[in-house]
Amino acid sequence: MSKPEAVTRAERLLGSDAESWTRVETRGYAANEHWTVVLRNGTRAFLKHAAPVAPCPQWLRDEERVYAAVAGPFMPELLAWEDADRPLLVLEDLSGARWTPPWEDGDVDAVLSALETLWSSPARAPLPSLEDRRIPSWEHVAEDPAPFLSLGVADEHWLEAALPTLVEATERTPLAGDAVLHCDVRSDNLCIREGHGVLFDWNHACLGNPAADLAYWLPSLHLEGGPQPDEVTDAGNDFAAYVSGFFASRAGLPPPEGAPTVRAFQLAQLRVALPWACRVHAVPGP
Repeated sequence: MSKPEAVTRAERLLGSDAESWTRVETRGYAANEHWTVVLRNGTRAFLKHAAPVAPCPQWLRDEERVYAAVAGPFMPELLAWEDADRPLLVLEDLSGARWTPPWEDGDVDAVLSALETLWSSPARAPLPSLEDRRIPSWEHVAEDPAPFLSLGVADEHWLEAALPTLVEATERTPLAGDAVLHCDVRSDNLCIREGHGVLFDWNHACLGNPAADLAYWLPSLHLEGGPQPDEVTDAGNDFAAYVSGFFASRAGLPPPEGAPTVRAFQLAQLRVALPWACRVHAVPGP
């Protein structure tokens, strides 16, 4: 069996030959290639090899810049990095950690604690702001409602009545802040190690209001058997319209390059986030 390119490059970067390597099929939505490798010097590493399709190479470059700017127990250790047409990120191997779901007692608190530590950690280098990365939301649905209506989540009459409130709430979303945010908290981007939450896939990290991290995470937590978002905390309520509008504006579109299965997951999250936004803003449900 020929040695994979990612393994050969990791051997050179880490200065030791590989004894074994295993292809890893992750639950993430990007098309990158993943391996675990055991080297003769005892190092165990996780290799993230960019897929040769945009935007995957740029996502890895963005992630490496975050590792240069932020460090803490809430993220894996960066072992090596190599930029190329297909960049390679080499991280400590977290195979020994526990992966959710299922969510056990204390797991949600472990993730909340990791996020609080992240939010209080300074960035050592510049990061983009959440305001500069404002996502499409209900204003995009207002401009082109067809993709949303194609989902069968709501009809035209509901949308016409609800849009003014949801668009106004979206415009008021308090994005500004100076906390470091992960901005893609989901179970496929985290694990529990010795009772502590560890986050990975950092390419969307930026500076902003910590409530954004909660609002992005809580709909998927409910899909996996957790409570409703506003039963976990009310801290994310100001983002309920903003986040539900993102899912509403994206789920009905063709799948993006590099993440061919993400639309179905966005629709599932919309089915949680939209009722949440309706509760927060006193909008009758669809």
